[in-house]
Amino acid sequence: MSITIRYFAGVREAIGWADEAWPAGVDLPSTAAGVREVLVAKGQPWSMALASDQVLRIAVNHEIVDASHAVAAGDEVAFFPPVTGG
Repeated sequence: MSITIRYFAGVREAIGWADEAWPAGVDLPSTAAGVREVLVAKGQPWSMALASDQVLRIAVNHEIVDASHAVAAGDEVAFFPPVTGG
């Protein structure tokens, strides 16, 4: 079973697409931070859009989580910038 990565707002614009899937059999990181690190290591455009100096929200299975949240096969991990309103 794979995990699905989704990108929203400015992150989607920077990367150039809305989602991707990591296929079954790929060694999965154990945390949301680990997913982000693997994506950054892919190089551009991920390294710029998901760099550690970028303030981003992370959701796992539609729930906002912190970077240490566990990730497992079958999960959906989403990255998006903080939302402001007024």
